[in-house]
Amino acid sequence: MSDTPPSDSATEPAAGAASGSDPGRTPPPRSPSGPGTGSDWTVMVTERIESVVSTLRDRTTVPITKIVRALVFGLIIAVMGTVALVFGVIGLLRLHVYWPFHPDGRKVWVTYVGLGAIFMLAGAFAWRKRTIRTKE
Repeated sequence: MSDTPPSDSATEPAAGAASGSDPGRTPPPRSPSGPGTGSDWTVMVTERIESVVSTLRDRTTVPITKIVRALVFGLIIAVMGTVALVFGVIGLLRLHVYWPFHPDGRKVWVTYVGLGAIFMLAGAFAWRKRTIRTKE
């Protein structure tokens, strides 16, 4: 016996060669129709799934994310604006109380009248902008 293994081409027929056909001829390529073909069908399916998921995400998740982001930032701005307005009114009241308008100073009633006038004007504006509901 020899130490070298026999060559595969000498002992086995060519792959894809049918009996009675030319052994030097290559077989025609198979169509990528199933998992046993050895083609890139997995890549094609993966790309198709990825494109469907990407399209679905672009049509649903992205707009919802933008809406929620706008709502959150709007709420943050509204809360910060309200806090700034309250601090501003408190500061004006404190300034008005301790600012000597009169030689006697500390005329608190003047501050209350001014604050009442501000809220009355704001209420009159809101009352004017209201919508009247009609019974159907």
